[in-house]
Amino acid sequence: MIKYFGNFFEDKKVLITGHTGFIGSWLTILLNELSAEVIGYALPPYTEKDNFVVTNLEEKITHIIGDIRDSKKLNKTFKKYKPDITIHLAAQPIVRKSYIIPKETYEINIGGTVNLLEAFRNSMSCKVLINFTTDKVYENLELKRGYDENDRLGGFDPYSSSKACSELITSAYRHSFFKPGKNFGAKFLSSVRCGNIIGGGDWQEDRLISDCMRSILTNKEIYLRNPDFVRPWQYVLEPIRGLLMLATKMWDEDPVYSSAWNFGPTKEHTFTVRDVIEKIIAYLEKGKYNTTSNQCDDELHETELLILDSDKANKYLNWRNEISINEAIKFLCDWYTSDKVNYEFDTKQIYEYLKKIKM
Repeated sequence: MIKYFGNFFEDKKVLITGHTGFIGSWLTILLNELSAEVIGYALPPYTEKDNFVVTNLEEKITHIIGDIRDSKKLNKTFKKYKPDITIHLAAQPIVRKSYIIPKETYEINIGGTVNLLEAFRNSMSCKVLINFTTDKVYENLELKRGYDENDRLGGFDPYSSSKACSELITSAYRHSFFKPGKNFGAKFLSSVRCGNIIGGGDWQEDRLISDCMRSILTNKEIYLRNPDFVRPWQYVLEPIRGLLMLATKMWDEDPVYSSAWNFGPTKEHTFTVRDVIEKIIAYLEKGKYNTTSNQCDDELHETELLILDSDKANKYLNWRNEISINEAIKFLCDWYTSDKVNYEFDTKQIYEYLKKIKM
């Protein structure tokens, strides 16, 4: 078992919504290795190749199939399992899909947040809740500097605006119900906004890495819609580490940690879509791409330049991205090209990652 974070997570009950997803599955494995008692609440995994499925996580935790829109079932879950900490990842996470199902996107990302916050507010056990949103919550001004936590929230598309609303709701609940001296006991509520997260096990449609790996593995050409768009790429375990560091600080009841947090690479370590794909092709020595297509939906808006300012996390948590984009690409390419991915494979990658960082 992993001994990072001291023994803080040992035997703590951690409820993860969205544990069957890409980020949720990696968080679940890491917490399991930290000897936490993980309760997962989510819809079924997207495909049979997802990280959650191939690592057989269903057998290693308390696994609950549930919709975040089902407030009755969510409240029953809190009452039955009595979590100490909750991490909210459940969402409709795809920007372009939100143009197709805007109503459902808002119902999940806004209504689901309210349902979870109400369950947290009424829980007698849960002390810490972290709402995991996105770097796309900021008003899209195409700024060349990084957005910081005080910048205005917005969101052009239904996905981004729904996540910005989720942030506003989180802030409202924090100020209304969870300030020191309020009548709900010692409860602490934060949100985290992360860069473009990459790693093994994501098979969602309309995501750069999963689309890229599907094309490479089936010997098809990769289509890049926006090759020169800039994103804050980071390996999946980087923001997860920051999130867990934040949870330990929130538990100590210092209200400075109950707020919004950015977890992303520095401006000097952001790259274009083309940069990332070329690095993947170079590492695998396989694949090719083009930037032209006759697809009819290319007029859908997407942010061209997106950079996060993570100085706050650096100052208060001593957190920063510790591995390079090349190391991140090695981890993800090794995952997708291995024919023996299982729980042990993932834990090996976790241990290899932890050896590279300073904690």
